[in-house]
Order: sequence, then structure tokens, then C-alpha cells
Amino acid sequence: MTDTPRSLGYRMPAEWERHEATWVSWPKDPNTFPPDILPKVEAAYVRMVEALSQGEEVRILVDDQKMEARVATLLRKAGAVSFIPLKTADVWVRDYGPTCVKGRDVALVKWRFNAWGNKYDDLLPDDEAGRRMAALTGLRTFFPGFVLEGGSIDVNGTGTVMTTEQCLLNRNRNPTYDRGGVEEVLRENLGVSNVVWLKEGIEGDDTDGHVDDIARFVDERTVLVASESDRGDANRPSLVEARATLGRAQDERGRGIEVVEVPMPGRVQGPDGRLPASHLNFYIGNSAVVVPVFGGDSDRAALGAIGRAFPRRDVVGVDCRALVHGLGTLHCVTQQLPAP
Repeated sequence: MTDTPRSLGYRMPAEWERHEATWVSWPKDPNTFPPDILPKVEAAYVRMVEALSQGEEVRILVDDQKMEARVATLLRKAGAVSFIPLKTADVWVRDYGPTCVKGRDVALVKWRFNAWGNKYDDLLPDDEAGRRMAALTGLRTFFPGFVLEGGSIDVNGTGTVMTTEQCLLNRNRNPTYDRGGVEEVLRENLGVSNVVWLKEGIEGDDTDGHVDDIARFVDERTVLVASESDRGDANRPSLVEARATLGRAQDERGRGIEVVEVPMPGRVQGPDGRLPASHLNFYIGNSAVVVPVFGGDSDRAALGAIGRAFPRRDVVGVDCRALVHGLGTLHCVTQQLPAP
């Protein structure tokens, strides 16, 4: 039998457990961020990196020395920052980068990345970029041969993972796997024993319903879930259903899960339709939690709810009205490397 992370005592730690570093890839793809939007996207990156780098190293993937020199001038006020010369097609390291697991040491799981069901041929090379990320760490790496993106899963660190049927059971990922087969892959590679299935994600999400836009663990038994008060909003039925599902769900020990609602920002419109704007696409660093904000009435309530969940961390709102034009925000562009 082939060794798996679970068989060797590894588990995926919760995001709030201590990090050695955070990976990000600097934005540059003109198809994702046209020239009129890119400066505002970079401003969001600067604010995010400045906040995170006060508590951990931020490792920035750059295409070449020219890009490194330019980015360094933008980050003069940042704390611990390093640059990794590694060419990427785009910024979504959460999805194409390796997932980290932890036992006696830290190891990596490098899933297959097929650009969210082969939607974007020009981004398929980022599967190889993720492999190179893993190789540069020198850490043991497992290759399950299974298509999965990091934004499609969220763990409590003690044995439970959340995901959505819309994404992990989608025929454009792993068509030969049924629900039981997917659960077995999650158990063996994340070291979990319990899977909480939500149904679907939010409108405008080209990832087929990533869970990190709708529900996030903030401790072993507490989940923040997105809520929509507008009865006419297209997201309301699926979010009501997600809230109800979580109200019935149990953790790996059979205990109920506490559910806290966080308001959605409402409709954020892009040139081609609705954008997948959600305050729950936040990222938990060692000393700061960076939270997407969109300039609306929900910003304050979302920052308050997330702040109450993390009273010992700075909660930093980052204007993501430009970044979300790429169809993702802060959690999508970050990936944590746990501390040994």
C-alpha cells in the first residue's frame, strides 16, 4: 500500500495555527487584471502584505529580477518579505500551490490543477508552477493525482473538513469518483475523519462553488457563514440552505457546530456580470486577519464579526473592489506554510 499523509500521521492544520510563512504571487496577467485595474489590485496587495508581514514572512513569487525590483519599491513599509523567482501564469496560489500538512514535520500535498475544470487553457501551466513551489521547499511532497483546489476545502485542524458538492462532485474535476471516493481521498491526504458537505457556492464564482466564499472555520467548533438578507438576491436560497446544513452538522467528535452569520456585501457588478464578492474570503495570518471589503454597508458588520472571532489579531480591511474583478480575493491569492 502506498504511504499517504494520514497513514504517516500527518493532518492539515487549521489556518489559525502558527505559520512559518505565507506565499503570494504578484499580479501581472493582463487578462485577469487589465492595465486600468492593475494599480488598484497592486494597492490591495501592498496593504495585505504590509499587514501579514508584521507577524510572518511573506514569500512573493515574481517572474524575474525586473519585477522583483519594481515590487520591492512598492513594499518599502512592509516587514518580513522575501522574493522567489518563479514564473507563474496568474495569482491563485491557494488553488495551484501545494496544501500543507503537519505531523512530526511539515509535508506537502500537491494536487492536480486543471484551471477549475479546464475553463482557462492559458492558466493550465500553473499546475507545474505549483510543483516547482513544492520542490523549492525541499519538503516531502505527496502527489495524489486528484484534481482539487485549496479554496474548495476548509478544515478545523482536528479532523473535520468542509467542502461543496458543486465543486468536489463536479464531473469536470474527477469524473470517476463518487462521493465516497472523494471522501476517502480527503481522509487519506488531509488526515481528517469527518466531511461536512454544503451544496453550492455563490453567483459569479467561476470555481464551481469554492467553500471559502461561503463558510469558514474560525475555531474547532465555530463556523462563520455568509448570509444574504435580500430575499430577491440570487445567493439567498443557497446561503439559507448552507446555514441550515451547518446547523445540523457535527464535528469529528459528534458535537454540534456553532454557526455565526456574516452579511454578504450585496451585488458587486463587473463588466461581464456579477462578481463573487464575499467578506468570508479572508486570510488568517499569525498577527493579522486580512478581510475583503467592498465599500458598502456590510463592511463594518463583517469586520466586527471576524474581529470577535480573532480578538488577539489585528483585523485589517483591504479594499478588494478591483481585486475581485479577477474572480477571487484575499484567501484565493494566499497559501500558508505552517511552522514546524
